[in-house]
Amino acid sequence: MQTSHPLYEVLYVSTLSVDQPLSAIATIAAKARVHNRDHGITGLLVFDGSRFCQQLEGPEREVRALLQRIRNDPRHIYVEVLHDAPLSQRRFQNFSLGFSTLEDENALEKLESLRGLRAVQTFAALPIEMG
Repeated sequence: MQTSHPLYEVLYVSTLSVDQPLSAIATIAAKARVHNRDHGITGLLVFDGSRFCQQLEGPEREVRALLQRIRNDPRHIYVEVLHDAPLSQRRFQNFSLGFSTLEDENALEKLESLRGLRAVQTFAALPIEMG
């Protein structure tokens, strides 16, 4: 995915709303893949059974607009940005949205306390298997 706009990245955490069934995750991921592809966004979404952590990358305007959509989505609560900054090259150029689950329910809880590049590095080191 090439873009003429400077790249930007956001890493955020959020919690699945308590009134949402776990089956909502598949719907979120499927719709996100289409939306991301259509807007030049790539990234990785990780879910631990109650929390999301997602790294998004693409044109700054598109990434910021998507983050606002996520903030306004009632399926996500407690949306907190851990890192946002310009990006020199994509980390997830091969897919519009990678998805993985985590067995360790504490991994994302620990990540929530980090900020900046430390949060990005810790996210990148999570023991995930792409689904």
